[in-house]
Parts: sequence; C-alpha cells; structure tokens
Amino acid sequence: MPGALAIAAEVRAGRQSALETVRETLERIDAHNEAINAFTAVTAERAIAAAKAIDAVRAGGGDPGSLAGVPFAVKNLFDVRGITTIAGSRIDATNAPAVRDATLVARLESAGAILVGALNMDEYAFGFSTQNTHYGATRNPHDVARIAGGSSGGSAAGVAAGLVPISLGSDTNGSIRVPAALCGVFGFKPTYGRLSRSGTRLFAPSFDHVGPLARSVADIAAVYDALQGPDATDPVCTERPVERVTPLLEQGLSGLRVAIADGYFTAGGHPEVFAATEQAAVALGVNRRVALPEPGLARAAAMIITASEGAELHLADLKTRSADFDPMTRPLFLSGTLVPAVWYARAQRFRSWYCNELAALFKEVDVIVAPATPYAAFPLGQRMMEVDGRELPAAGHLGVFTQPLSFAGLPVLAAPIAGVRPLPLALQIIAAPWREDLVLRVAAAAEAAGVVAATPLAT
Repeated sequence: MPGALAIAAEVRAGRQSALETVRETLERIDAHNEAINAFTAVTAERAIAAAKAIDAVRAGGGDPGSLAGVPFAVKNLFDVRGITTIAGSRIDATNAPAVRDATLVARLESAGAILVGALNMDEYAFGFSTQNTHYGATRNPHDVARIAGGSSGGSAAGVAAGLVPISLGSDTNGSIRVPAALCGVFGFKPTYGRLSRSGTRLFAPSFDHVGPLARSVADIAAVYDALQGPDATDPVCTERPVERVTPLLEQGLSGLRVAIADGYFTAGGHPEVFAATEQAAVALGVNRRVALPEPGLARAAAMIITASEGAELHLADLKTRSADFDPMTRPLFLSGTLVPAVWYARAQRFRSWYCNELAALFKEVDVIVAPATPYAAFPLGQRMMEVDGRELPAAGHLGVFTQPLSFAGLPVLAAPIAGVRPLPLALQIIAAPWREDLVLRVAAAAEAAGVVAATPLAT
C-alpha cells in the first residue's frame, strides 16, 4: 500500500479519487484482517461518504487537505461518533455510542484523512501484547503465530500489514513504541501534553500520551503536524502553538550531538537487540555514550504510578464486576488497588528529581538512541522469557526500555532497524521535552542513510 503522502499527492492531483482509495482500502481490510485481527470495527459507510465529500471539494477547485483521501484507523479507546468506545473491554461495550469524535480524529479528518475503523488493543491499555480475551489476539503480520505487541497492537499490525497507511495509538509505558518495534513500523510518542487526549479513554492520566504510527518518517511528521494544537478540553494539553516539523526533516545530523544510551540500556535483553542497536548507532556515526540517571528506579516508579492511577479509574468496576475484566489485565488492576499511598507519593517525588536530572543531561547532548524492546515478538501464549539467565514475564518485560522514558514524558520515536531478520527490532530516538523536531530530524537522516526502514513483509 502506498504511504500517506503518496496517496494524498495522487488524490490532490486528481490522478486517483478518494472514493477509489477508500474502496480499495475496505477491500484489503475485508480480505486480510481476519488473519491478523487488527480491526474491531470498520466504518465503511462513514468512509465512503467522507471520500465522496473530498472528491467534491477537489472537483470544485477547493483544497481537500494535506492528507486528502488518506485512510486511517484508531485504537478503539478513541471516541468515534456513533460507535461505542470499548477500550478493549467487555464492560464498556454496553455503554452508549460516542456522540462526538475525539479531537485527534476530528483533526485528521479536517486535513482530509478518512477514518475507516477502530483497532484492537489490550483491555484498558494495560498490557504489552494485545492478547485480548474478549476480542481475540492481534497477530504479528511478520509471523501470525506471534504477538503484535501492545497495547496498541491493532494500530501497529494494521499499518504493518498494509491495511491502512497510518493509525493512531496511545502510549503510557510504551504502548505505541513496543508494537511498532515488534511489527516493524514507525511509532511516535510526542512530549506528554503535546497532543490532545480529549475523547480518549485514559489509563493513567499523569502518563498517557497519544500519537501516530506509519511506515515512513515523512508520513509520521505529516500526521503529527496535522494533529498539533492547543485543546482546552484536555487539561494537560499544551498551549504551545503548532510547530511544524515537516520542513525540518532534510536538515540532517549536522551540528547535533547524538549519543547512545549506556549502562541500563545494554543489559536485560537478548544479544541480538544490543548488536542491532550498536550497528545502527555506528552507521549513524554515533560514538558518544551516556548513562541516564537511575532508569531502573524510574521504571519501578512508573509501575507504581500507572498501576495506582489505573486501579483508581476502574475501582468501582473492580468491586462489582471483577469477573468481567480480561483475565490478562484483572490481576494487574487489582494489584494497583493495594499500592500504599506513601509509595505513590514517593514515586511522584522521585519523578520530579528524575526529570530535573534528565534536563541536565540534555544540556550535554541533543538526541539519545536506545533499544526499543528487549527481544523480538514471541509466540502467542508464551508466558515467560529467559533473559540473562533469569525467567521473566514475557509480556511484562517488554517495557523495560520504554518505561523510563515515558516516566519523564520525553518525545520518542520507535524506528525499525533496517535489514534485521527474521523478525523486526527497533531503535528508540529520544530528545528533550518539546524537541520533536530533533527526534524526527535524526530519524529522517537515519532513514535516508538506510539505517532505519519499515520492515517489509515476507513474500
């Protein structure tokens, strides 16, 4: 499937209609979704109506938008008008349909993109594998016997399988970056508060981010630019003006101080992960190494905070409808109810210290690269994974390298490392808060140099 910008160029030029594009997309979803189970709902009538409206605007000489005719889908925790926002759960499936679209859905449609459906996820976004008991597991397009990652598993698998060129997901502890890495696509988590979460089902309010997934850096940048802007209906959304990154992608690495994360980020995973990360760093000319301040403690504190906040949001249902929770997530939420308040308070105090220490580190370097996951996608149903001679929870350990970065709300892109076989692995590209431009500028340079690229499906 062509990328988002390629589709928009064809539609804007009149070489292909938005209606043709949408019909082809719906046919692909119908033919191939069953194999990977990415979609939980398809909005065919809405998509066709939107496509006809875009074609009419173009035919009348109007501007159909920067993403004209580009199909997209969203994790099913985004509100979609007329559809119940299930957030991967059985409990919320009995709620009334949403009466309006989430802010980011509306913004993409304002840019001419066309919503085609909602995507599978871990229940209430608490998980890293999208092995959803209620709606079935989402399968990895590179090997359907393996996980797609989570919690935005449908968002990553749908893009990797070529069902849609772009999607939206959410990221609390790594839920965009982990599935993007395992499925071999780009997944972007901007700075905490950069994009509006209004109209999304939250998991841990002081951590939750939203962002795009796509098969190229240029597509990520174009979607990110369309999503930006203040939103008074999300209390944490920044009032910073739109700061477009697309015009900056060609600036390259000149003048940037790029380092590779050392210490904590060189253990706790399989050897091929660190070898691929080092190889990518060398190819980019990175030779400086830096150590983040106490990333292990940051991960532990992140677990305390997110479990506590998630349990608080679902406390009433945990008391009265515990049996209706997914068995994969029920014990995680229940454990959150047992976290002492003093632990939560201490974790938040440590968070302030950690953010200050990272601010000092980013005075010395501009961008840091690190591995995204500790291993590649594992088989569906696998519970444990051997790492450094220890047996660890296979899904739970997937966030070992993403959680310390979410903890500080940093902008991070998961970028698939080119040439890795047989299963994808990815690099995290990290910058200081509000420096999304640097993250995507480095990613664009890495993509141009052939260091990172969306992983092609085996034929």
